Parts: sequence; structure tokens; C-alpha cells
Amino acid sequence: MKYLRSGKVRDIYELDNSCLVFITTDRISAYDHILPNNILGKGKVLTQMSIFWMEFLSDIVPNHFISANDADIRKIPLNIGTPDYLTDRTILVQKANMLDIECIVRGYLAGSAWREYNITGKVTGLNLPPGLKFADKLPQPVFTPSTKSNKGNDINITFEQARSIVGDDIEELSRISLALYCKASKYADDRGIILADTKFEFGRVDNRITLVDEVLTPDSSRYWNKCSWKPGENPFSFDKQIIRDWLDANHWNHKPPTPNLSKKIIEETYSRYSEISEIIMNPRKEKTF
Repeated sequence: MKYLRSGKVRDIYELDNSCLVFITTDRISAYDHILPNNILGKGKVLTQMSIFWMEFLSDIVPNHFISANDADIRKIPLNIGTPDYLTDRTILVQKANMLDIECIVRGYLAGSAWREYNITGKVTGLNLPPGLKFADKLPQPVFTPSTKSNKGNDINITFEQARSIVGDDIEELSRISLALYCKASKYADDRGIILADTKFEFGRVDNRITLVDEVLTPDSSRYWNKCSWKPGENPFSFDKQIIRDWLDANHWNHKPPTPNLSKKIIEETYSRYSEISEIIMNPRKEKTF
């Protein structure tokens, strides 16, 4: 097979003219840098959560998923890893012509949006009410696009800057992204989880806007324990914020060389990823804290 590229987490191969193979590794990144340690088993969690969410949200927009059937995966002619390694972390997907922005939806104020709001009172050009605290719930979810890069920093951009990249598709991307977020956040809320924000990516398959890449994983989303949420404080999270917090506490300047993670933080990160996947993917699972 033809190797195409590796992102921060995924290795991508071309199976034929219409199909790609996505392998989700155990790599983890923070502040747009790949860290030297793997989180063993993380790739399987991300893959299974993405499959769950793509199926759950398929009534809103089509997605690129074809198969994760083990029999199909074991037929893939790869010269890396072993069949056991590929199982549960590999999917076959349709090729898409990518739309080169990241579609971020925020229901709560955190991350780069919080930093920007503190300086300008806005987020990607959108006016927000004055006096908001960190982790405050926004009056309504907002669409805040960014540039997309496998290397280097993604940059928050305005709606009109996004239009200059993807044209009038930006209107539909905004509508779809908000609809996806609202349905997913309601589902999570029913299970005691706040979906604070998330990132979607889209392409075109047969000229239709199609949801691609990872969907609502703890790598691409902020999941908070609803019982621990309080504006102005850092909620307990089930995502890679634990990695960012650890790096900041160890005074990393967000530039190479990237530090080695401790064994404890590696184990705790996997524990949180595993727990949120159980809460989300088991329809009868509701966490009581």
C-alpha cells in the first residue's frame, strides 16, 4: 500500500483510488507537539469512540467511515505492526477532498478561547458578554474556526477569514458543526458529562460535505465531570487537559525538546480516556460521582 502521511496521532495509507486506511496510534500531542511517550491503548479508545459518534450523528451529516471489521482489517497488506496491533485501532474510510479549516464549537469558555477573551473580550471576532469567568457556560454554543496544520500551531480565525479559505461552504459547515455539538452535548449531559468544546473536520465525498477524521474523542474535545463544574475553577476532565496541566506544572515552555511524561501521568491519562469511553459508549452507563 501507499503510505501517505502521519499526523500527530494517525498514520494514513492509500488502499485504492477511493479508500484510505486510518491507523490511530498511541501517540499523544500537546501544544501542537508530539510528546515522546505513548499512552498505551489510547489509539483503540479514540478509534472506538469515533466510530460510535459517527454512527450516532449520521442523521445530521454523512461521514467517511466504511468498516472496522476485523476480517477486513486483517486483509490489509501492511508491512508494519501485526494484525493484533491493527485490531480496534484501524478503520477503512472513503477518500475525501479536505476542507482546510478546523470547525470548533464551544459551549463553555476554556483553552485558547479563554486566553483570547481575556485580552479582547471576543473569540475569533465574536463579541461575548463581559465578565465571564473561566469555564463559564456561554449564552449559546459558538462556531469558532481555526486553521488546520499537522505541524506547527493552529490559529484561531474569524468567520470571514474562514470564508476566504473554504468559500461559501463556511455557512453549511457552521450549521452542521453546531447541530453535531448540540446533539452530542445533550447525550453527554444525560450521562453526567459536560462537552465543553470540540473540533470537527470535513471534506467532500462525491461532492457532499462529509464528516471525517476523529469525532468527539478526548483528544479533540473537552469532557468535564458535571458535578465538579464551577465557573472560575478548573473542572475534573476526561481528556488531555491532564497532560497540558502536568506540562505547565513542570514549566515546559512549549518548545522542543519535549519532556518525558512520568509513569503516573501516563497511567492516569489512559484511565481517564478509558473511563469517558465507557460512560459515552455504554447506553446504560451513567457516572455517579
